[in-house]
Amino acid sequence: MSSPLLDREEYIEQAHFFRVFAERLRENIPSQEILVTVQEEILSTTKLPMAIDFLRSEILLKGRISDAMARLEHYFAPFQAFIMGQAEEETKSRFDQFMALEILQREADFRANNPTPQGLFIYQFECVSRNRLGYIDGLIALGGDPLYDDAWREWFGVLRRELGTSDFADLLYYRSEQYVADRRRANQDPEFNVPYKTLFSIREGRIAKAHRKKDPLYMFAALQRHLGYPAVPKIKSKSDQPVIHPVLEQRLQQFEQALKIVQAELKGGVDLSKFFKTPDELP
Repeated sequence: MSSPLLDREEYIEQAHFFRVFAERLRENIPSQEILVTVQEEILSTTKLPMAIDFLRSEILLKGRISDAMARLEHYFAPFQAFIMGQAEEETKSRFDQFMALEILQREADFRANNPTPQGLFIYQFECVSRNRLGYIDGLIALGGDPLYDDAWREWFGVLRRELGTSDFADLLYYRSEQYVADRRRANQDPEFNVPYKTLFSIREGRIAKAHRKKDPLYMFAALQRHLGYPAVPKIKSKSDQPVIHPVLEQRLQQFEQALKIVQAELKGGVDLSKFFKTPDELP
């Protein structure tokens, strides 16, 4: 059973919650303390404060926030619980809580601003694909989202069967109005139609057609550029970050220099004259 659609203010507050949660985790504040403080910031007219209170009690009991989100299926969508659950898996070291919270924040921002099933699906599917979270479980989680109807859920079943053997751009193109228009033109039959419901418009279909036999990530980027779909956060390269904090690195250099002096003194090879100042250098 899918969760119900929430009011816009709920998604606005969810986006704030996920963003603040990530910021304070980076400050090494325990999750329980974050939930206590952020609960006071959330609008009391929403249901999120009650959800946060339940999350805090479940973390104290089990230590996992994803289990609590899964139990609140009337409030959090299955995909939200799925993303947090993947971040809490010990085997997925590259996909951590910070990445999961940023994904959920951007998704909540998109939901708060007249979301479309097409845009939400492209965003969620790219999150699963880019982070290698598993298509089977990911598509099952998508199927429980209230923004998708039965036609979408039927197509998710097709994707679970066809992905790996068929090109994703082809699967999207065949479900678009662009494919119907191309067949009508090729067959010179203006009455031609497909026996299933088309889920994507001509715009998505044209972009998918242009990216057949190419890396799907290029297609996702094109959809973001042309249709304004939300961009998926990317894992930052560790090479761009200093391995050692600059202050710590400076202290280590000082210790290294002092150690060299001690070693030279033990060997009787310390030249103290280079530390002396000549009379001309004295004040």
